[in-house]
Amino acid sequence: MSSRLNKSVTFVALAGALMGASGIAAAQIAGGENTAMPTSLSLTGTIRDFKERSVSGGHQDFERQPSGGFGHYMSIVADDLGSDGKPVFSSLGYKVSTNWRDSAGRDIIRPKSYISALSGDQAGAVASSTGGALTSGDTLRSWFRDTSGVNVSKPLTINLNRDSNSTIYTFDDRTDPVFSSRGGFFPINGELYGNSAGNTKNFHFTFELATDFIYKRNQGQVFTFTGDDDVWVFIDNKLVIDIGGVHGAVSQTINLDRLSWLQDNGTYKLNFFFAERHRTQSNCKIETTLQLRTVEVPAATGLYD
Repeated sequence: MSSRLNKSVTFVALAGALMGASGIAAAQIAGGENTAMPTSLSLTGTIRDFKERSVSGGHQDFERQPSGGFGHYMSIVADDLGSDGKPVFSSLGYKVSTNWRDSAGRDIIRPKSYISALSGDQAGAVASSTGGALTSGDTLRSWFRDTSGVNVSKPLTINLNRDSNSTIYTFDDRTDPVFSSRGGFFPINGELYGNSAGNTKNFHFTFELATDFIYKRNQGQVFTFTGDDDVWVFIDNKLVIDIGGVHGAVSQTINLDRLSWLQDNGTYKLNFFFAERHRTQSNCKIETTLQLRTVEVPAATGLYD
């Protein structure tokens, strides 16, 4: 992100009853109810490195300023995940001027036919024409697919730890032993394509996770992401968080009880797609009460394709 933008990434999935309009409250457990929960979760995904657009072989979407200006854009990707488990291009993005919100004041995705409305939801506003948040559908395609000469990739594992008196699993680059000394969420400094000229950090990458979890009906399971740049989350192949564009921290929450087709105690996939497209900061915090587990690690090429 540009130094003009205040960047922060927070990715949260937790019980809605424990969250208020002022933010996330720690879930405290009485009577030892959490003793059967693991103390940590390890999630492995794929990180892909790109060169910025100004250099030879650079990707046109990295270090790009949208024609409509920096900001939150929606509807870049379609509502349904593709048959290959990747986002499908829908448009060049519509800039959001006012976020939709729930009764607790949390930002939510624009209403969808498959997401139930709840009492107290507040309408937002969005531009009527697209704003050039990326170059094209063809350039988006390589964000989360290994593409020779365009990106290189490797597996990346992050560890989420749980305090003994809480049900919340947390990954926070500010306190994580790997990232706290790096000044942010910078997983591939000096690796793969390396850093941009004159920089000590690698700012241009995407990160993809394919996980699953068990749904508990009427337990207030909530998934919240706050951050930048582009973030899309799919549950059971349906888009539930839509934060496209190059922007400062933007938040969205999905209350899983809004997804009426989910069956109690059923196992469902949660797919997470993140793009870091603009210097100079990158922060990532994950908090979740869902016991997510990695179900598939997309193929990684490294530098040997």
